[in-house]
Amino acid sequence: MRPGTWAGAGPAYAGCMALHDYQVGEAAEDHADGGLSRREALRRLALLGLGVTSAGGLLAACAVESPPTRAAPAPGAEPPGRAPTVGPGQEIRFPGPAGELIGSWAAPAGRPGGAVLVVHENEGLTRHFHDLVGRLAGAGYAALCVDLLSARGGTSAIADDAQAPPALADTPVEVLLADLRAGIDELGRRAPGAGLGVVGFQFGGGMTWQLLEAGEPRLRAAVPFYGPVPERPDFAGVTAAVLAVYAGDNAGVNEGQDRAEAALEAAGATHWTRTFEGAQDAFFNDTGPRYDDAAASQAYTEMLDWFDRYLE
Repeated sequence: MRPGTWAGAGPAYAGCMALHDYQVGEAAEDHADGGLSRREALRRLALLGLGVTSAGGLLAACAVESPPTRAAPAPGAEPPGRAPTVGPGQEIRFPGPAGELIGSWAAPAGRPGGAVLVVHENEGLTRHFHDLVGRLAGAGYAALCVDLLSARGGTSAIADDAQAPPALADTPVEVLLADLRAGIDELGRRAPGAGLGVVGFQFGGGMTWQLLEAGEPRLRAAVPFYGPVPERPDFAGVTAAVLAVYAGDNAGVNEGQDRAEAALEAAGATHWTRTFEGAQDAFFNDTGPRYDDAAASQAYTEMLDWFDRYLE
């Protein structure tokens, strides 16, 4: 996110962002980009626990630093450079650690070249992620996106989409990680023997870093897209080859890049950092206002190359 110094919002929003603070910044940035009115942004920040003064200071800081945005494709339009797809993922239900989990699942036409767990953004399992699961299947991978709002009936059951980010922010990281591990279990059942990878975006990128720090041993490859890095990352248990993707215009998240690289180096993990200069946070999401076709298409190609290399 771009608010380089959230001085008006107090010290909780300086330096490394916890996942909750990341959600706060997302709401402020969406307002700065014109995606939310000031009133709606203030409402969402209030749901995340900010007072009026702190929220107002944060919105003002972001508005000053916000660059122009790129238009997203029209609803129903196919973005240029789209990879083949088998259609959107289908809803499935499977056992979780605390009850039934919901997911979006798609399988390739033939034997999978790997299995990929997709971790959604802070708005939940939206259309974009059903589509992405299908794209990955079209590229030869079994793919599953776990709805991390399953305990609340799933993303589609939340009438007010502003409630999704605070619901995720209020869920302990350990609970979210347990649901993601259940997703890995399900991938193992549906694509036995396939190499396992994970890709996550924004909030999901942060959860990907958390999954790596937790030392999930089944992962061979991981691709966190512009997600907040833990404050003091310890990747000693990392088994995956990590491709860390950043948007050049995303100062709040990018300040964690050096910490991530140092921790991966200390762990002896295979890793590569890729920054798309001039691109904004969420540049990969073709349903959002910050979508960047050139950056998204190149990032998708590089992600598939990474999976091809490490999941076979």
